[in-house]
Amino acid sequence: MDPELAALATAGATALVQQMTTDAWTAIRDRFARVLSRDRGREESVVAGELDQVRDEVVVAAGAGDEDEILGARDEWQRRMRRALAANPEAAADLREILRELEEPQGQPGSVSYVVNNTINEGTYNEVVIQTGSLGKFQNRRQ
Repeated sequence: MDPELAALATAGATALVQQMTTDAWTAIRDRFARVLSRDRGREESVVAGELDQVRDEVVVAAGAGDEDEILGARDEWQRRMRRALAANPEAAADLREILRELEEPQGQPGSVSYVVNNTINEGTYNEVVIQTGSLGKFQNRRQ
């Protein structure tokens, strides 16, 4: 396989598995399903169902801290992307577009976006738990 397409398949599979644990999953799933369904003319809905099944496994693995399971999912979809790109090189343009859009910061021009993954293990919390990336600039002034 062309090294550029192989690298694209790797980047695509990595982004796909990363997106499985986000709120944007449904929209991005359908776009990846279009690219992957080009492998031997498979139905998009069948591929979307397979992606959802793996997503369920990845979400459980992420919650349990099972990196091996997550890497296994990435490897599986990397192989499938390689086959889809080899079968239909035109799918590469669609995959590049998806990756480009995922790399763009969301929101206003010049804005910064963060990816935050929280895990609370054990314990009882009777109050609201709040997580924030930044509340602004604070200065410690001693007078």
